[in-house]
Amino acid sequence: MNKAEKTKSFIIEKTATLFNTKGFAGTSLNDITEATGLTKGSVYGNFKNKDEVALAVFEYNTKKMQSLFNSEVDKKKSYKEKLLVYPELYKNSFTRLFATGGCPILNTAIESDDTHPQLKEVTKNAFMYWKDSIVYLIEKGIEQQEFKPETNPEEAALTILAMIEGAVMITKLTGKLNYLTLLMDSLKTQINTY
Repeated sequence: MNKAEKTKSFIIEKTATLFNTKGFAGTSLNDITEATGLTKGSVYGNFKNKDEVALAVFEYNTKKMQSLFNSEVDKKKSYKEKLLVYPELYKNSFTRLFATGGCPILNTAIESDDTHPQLKEVTKNAFMYWKDSIVYLIEKGIEQQEFKPETNPEEAALTILAMIEGAVMITKLTGKLNYLTLLMDSLKTQINTY
């Protein structure tokens, strides 16, 4: 990496939690300079504007989340075990996973839906990638006869994601980890019916 790439990477890493906790609208240029220790000129020397920083940070945060899920999914042999990684990971690692503001897809989807078309588009793409990853696991599980043939992969994937994101929202809103446990146990039961 050259110096400019290193500086860009530094800005992204230092502001990743900031954008995920304060959101796009709530994060100011002063917040970015404070988090990085860089001048406004240095930030804008590497990014055209705050939008460009936000898009890069969103990509960084979602790749980090996807990498964690993928590494855990890859450890499992059966497709059912791979699918059960999601409720287990959320249930057992919620505090660690979301110490930096929660799910970047959920946070950004809510904030950008009516205010920032470009951010909404990349958030939608990240969500669709996640949904398609789950659809793939279910389709492969049906092929391997781990799931019932009548299971609708698209419907099941959307249900799983709705339960996960709903559980995250409820837990973050109330601060009650037992709600997350209840919902992730319910999700495991749901997956076992497929």
